[in-house]
Amino acid sequence: MTPRAITIRLAEPRDSQAIATMSRDFIESGLGWKYDAARVLRAMRDRDTLAVVACEGAKAAAKGVVAGFAIMEFGDERAHLVLLAVRPSHRRLGIGQRMLDWMLDSARVAGMASIHLELRAGNDAARRFYRAMGFYETVLVPGYYRSGEGRKEGALRMLRVLRAPGPVPYTWRPPKTEDT
Repeated sequence: MTPRAITIRLAEPRDSQAIATMSRDFIESGLGWKYDAARVLRAMRDRDTLAVVACEGAKAAAKGVVAGFAIMEFGDERAHLVLLAVRPSHRRLGIGQRMLDWMLDSARVAGMASIHLELRAGNDAARRFYRAMGFYETVLVPGYYRSGEGRKEGALRMLRVLRAPGPVPYTWRPPKTEDT
C-alpha cells in the first residue's frame, strides 16, 4: 500500500465505533477506556471539535474502513490535539503526517496561536513524530494518566506555535477613495 491509496476525510458518525476501538487499543491501552463510541460521537458533534479519518482507497473511504484518525478541539487561541492514531499495519506511510497537516492547516485558518497535546512520557515513537512535525516538549506531568487498577503514568506535554498570541492581525483594508 502507498500513501496515495489513503483518503483523508471528515469523520462521520458511522466512524465513531472504529475510532473508539482504535483509541482503546492504540492510545488508551492499559489505562482504561475513556474515549468510547458515545464520547467520540459527542466530540464529532461539537462545533469546536474537528475529527478526521484516514481510509484506505476510495471504496474503503465510502465503507468507513478506518486506518487512522485525529481529533482536535479549538479554543479561542489554542487548539488541543486530543487523539491521533494510525493502525500498526499502516504506520510509516505518511498517514499520521497527512492527518496532522490537515489539523495544522485547520488551526491556522481558525486563527489559532498554538496547538497543544499530551502523550505518554514513555512513547518514544510518538515523541519523535511530533518533534519532526515541529512540536517541542514543554513539561513532564507525573501521574497524568491513571488506570482503573490505580497505576499511574506520566505525560509529556508538547506545543507547536503557529503565530504570536493575541488578536489575529487584521490584514484587509478597504480601497482608497477620492474622499479619503
